[in-house]
Amino acid sequence: MNTNIDLNQLIGCVGDAIIVVDAHEKIVLWNPAATRIFGYSQEEALGSTLDLIIPERQRHLHNEGCRKSMETGITRYGASLLKVPALHKSGSMLSIAFTVGMLFDEHQKVNGIVALIRDETERYAQEKALKQRIADLEAPHS
Repeated sequence: MNTNIDLNQLIGCVGDAIIVVDAHEKIVLWNPAATRIFGYSQEEALGSTLDLIIPERQRHLHNEGCRKSMETGITRYGASLLKVPALHKSGSMLSIAFTVGMLFDEHQKVNGIVALIRDETERYAQEKALKQRIADLEAPHS
């Protein structure tokens, strides 16, 4: 089996966003899918913090969790699929689902966090509409 995989090609061709922040919480990797989902070019995103895509009301909680993970090397989410709101460059709200992983250097010190992110906005809207339709159908008629 040939394992000579071009990681840059892999990162560039996947449909999900791949975002990596370094130990200082600065974006160091932003793939084309991240640009498609969030609207920011790679040039705009690199060196910025995730505040670009985190709605203001969630920033404090996110930043505290990120700092704690950077200090401890542990994320309480592991392989859990997280579903949260996010912010597009245009200011519109998105619904995203993502997993996170911790990255370590050769001394087992945290040197980053990776997030794999999928845009769930359309699916979330469809699910919400379906739930509303079911509620309407189950409501007592007068």
